[in-house]
Amino acid sequence: MTFLDTAEETIAALTANKTRSLLTVLGIVIGIASVIVVLAVGNGAKASIESRISSLGTNLLTVSPGGGQRGGGASQGRGSGNSLTLEDASAITSLTEYVSAVSPETQSRAQVVATPNNTNTTIYGVTDAYTDVHSIDMEEGNFIATDESNQFAKVVVLGPTTRDDLFGQGADVIGEKVRINNQEFTVIGVTLAKGGSGLGNTDDRVYMPLLTEQQYLTGSKYLSTISVSVSDASKMADAQTVITNLLLRRHKIRDPSAADFSIFNQADLAATANSITGTLTLLLGSVAGISLVVGGIGIMNMMLTTVRERTREIGLRKAIGARKRDISFQFLSEAIALTVFGGIIGIVVGYIISKAFTLTGLIATSVTLEPVVVAFGVSALIGIVFGYYPAKKAAELNPIEALRYE
Repeated sequence: MTFLDTAEETIAALTANKTRSLLTVLGIVIGIASVIVVLAVGNGAKASIESRISSLGTNLLTVSPGGGQRGGGASQGRGSGNSLTLEDASAITSLTEYVSAVSPETQSRAQVVATPNNTNTTIYGVTDAYTDVHSIDMEEGNFIATDESNQFAKVVVLGPTTRDDLFGQGADVIGEKVRINNQEFTVIGVTLAKGGSGLGNTDDRVYMPLLTEQQYLTGSKYLSTISVSVSDASKMADAQTVITNLLLRRHKIRDPSAADFSIFNQADLAATANSITGTLTLLLGSVAGISLVVGGIGIMNMMLTTVRERTREIGLRKAIGARKRDISFQFLSEAIALTVFGGIIGIVVGYIISKAFTLTGLIATSVTLEPVVVAFGVSALIGIVFGYYPAKKAAELNPIEALRYE
């Protein structure tokens, strides 16, 4: 039997009962589409997390007050407490071999009023180094300058979301006044939009000079964090160790496990986030893959039914010289055709659903070639695996008994 003959027979057999064939294919379509969508969501989430982390700054170390033991030395996590000062930040700045920029920061929540509108948001006390460390660009106006930091200037820079909430979409706000804690501040700039994330919405913030926030809002000399931009990615681990040792000496702490600060590595954050995303994607992909197995069982059930219905046909073919491998190949081809057809439709449906998610803005998705190839390969494999037994059973039928079958 030639390939063309087999193809013609396969098409004729599958179209003889269109409804049953379509219902059988539906299971494969749902399974493949589910896998495509889940992997696309996982890839999109991973890309989004990497982008958000990258937007926080390049080669970033974050020193936070509060400590704890994790494998010796300062822990890699945020703590709480009052232990970091401007003098600590200045000392870190002197480590020029490792450090390119240092940004001491304070944080607080406050109601920001621009009559008649108001919003509750995060207030960041910063210096001019903040833009370099965190890769902040300006949409309009200027960021906090050194003189403004030193002179306790009552000026603020707004994130674009905060600007829109207070003054309206895209409003010109340079020179406008806002009130925070009954103190009046002048708007001198608006940062360029970066987008929000689970790591904090950088667009919904208010920045003011560090000393100004300490004077009028927090009333404390202590810092919330010290952000450090390391000069070279290859020096991240060394820089973390050197900064840890420096602060231990400054704080007169002999036992690293008693450190009153924590150092958080941006690379560790990215690795952890990607690991979590990958695990969740694998888990959800496995759940979606169960529907593929169910679809494969449906194909096996259909093919067994087909073998039973075509028993006399099989007997007749064997009687006129058809070999076992011809019969086996015929039924296996039908099973593979069903799964491949379902796989193609499933890939198209999965791609459309993934793009629809992105267009609606619900979640960013990313369809790559790898899951598409894998999904198509899996659909063909299912046809072989679940089609083998019915094909083998058909090939082993006794031609005499098959011809007598009613």
